[in-house]
Amino acid sequence: QVQLVESGGGLVQAGGSLRLSCAASGRTFSIYVMGWFRQAPGKEREFVARISWSGGSTYYADSVKGRFTISRDNAKNTVYLQMNSLKPEDTAVYYCAAGSLPTTSPLYDYWGQGTQVTVSS
Repeated sequence: QVQLVESGGGLVQAGGSLRLSCAASGRTFSIYVMGWFRQAPGKEREFVARISWSGGSTYYADSVKGRFTISRDNAKNTVYLQMNSLKPEDTAVYYCAAGSLPTTSPLYDYWGQGTQVTVSS
């Protein structure tokens, strides 16, 4: 089993920045890829970004490309999501996920509890 704990959400004005963290514990050696997803009220969970656990290759949703950066610190078993130039439409609960398939679908094996990000206009 892998446990994931997110932190760093909050309320920010449009144009501001936030950094989310996701700390992994347990059988972290089984992780191939880490991802961030988000879900706004009344909408489906959508892919935001992913990073390979070993090589560090990244992939982003078009909606966040150029504004968000995903990174990892293997020594700390932690993945980050730096979010800049935030927009009101970025408001959602953000979830960290870990799995063995580098996909943009929510087919990850493990999920965190989510952290709320609210961007005011």
